[in-house]
Amino acid sequence: MEAESGSDTGRIRLLLVDDEVGFVTVMAKRLNRRNIEVTTAHTGSQGIQCLRQSKFDIAVLDLKMEDMDGIEVLKIFKLMDPHMPVIMLTGHGSEKSAKEGIQEGAYDYLTKPYEFDDLLEKIRQAARSAGKRSTSVTNS
Repeated sequence: MEAESGSDTGRIRLLLVDDEVGFVTVMAKRLNRRNIEVTTAHTGSQGIQCLRQSKFDIAVLDLKMEDMDGIEVLKIFKLMDPHMPVIMLTGHGSEKSAKEGIQEGAYDYLTKPYEFDDLLEKIRQAARSAGKRSTSVTNS
């Protein structure tokens, strides 16, 4: 688990939870280069620990992991931070599970393999929607 502290630089703070270590390493580097501050977790329980320790603008969560089911982790995330958008990642053929994630409060989902630019755009859209929500709450 790599934890990077949140900052006031205006960067998107993203929690990336996936048990594929190589994928997480490459994805974190690519996202960091695009002004996204990434904290990584390789299990659902590590992801939950990260969320307990820090605030994130958005989470990207794999649906199938060794220790916990992604839907289970999503439900816990939504209890801990109901306004944080969560993007689900799912293997090919698991669209039904991803749609269940949407019903449980996920912002959106992507089917693996996917284009990096598609993920980046969904992250930015989710961050904008979360920012609008928090702005409207603070200004009221």
